Amino acid sequence: MTERELKAKTKSIAIAVAKLCDTLPLNRINNTYVAQILRCSASVGANYRAVCRAKSGRDFIY
Repeated sequence: MTERELKAKTKSIAIAVAKLCDTLPLNRINNTYVAQILRCSASVGANYRAVCRAKSGRDFIY
């Protein structure tokens, strides 16, 4: 899988998860879980993009 394909895949996963979370009922219990799931799904793509921008091995590890 190329870098471009993986970026598109992580973006589509984040969008799909957001749409799924939008269909869940809102209440005190679900709100906490929905917020966490949204953050986690978006962070995968953000972390991958940050790795792609790494300028060195140390920057990649950071």
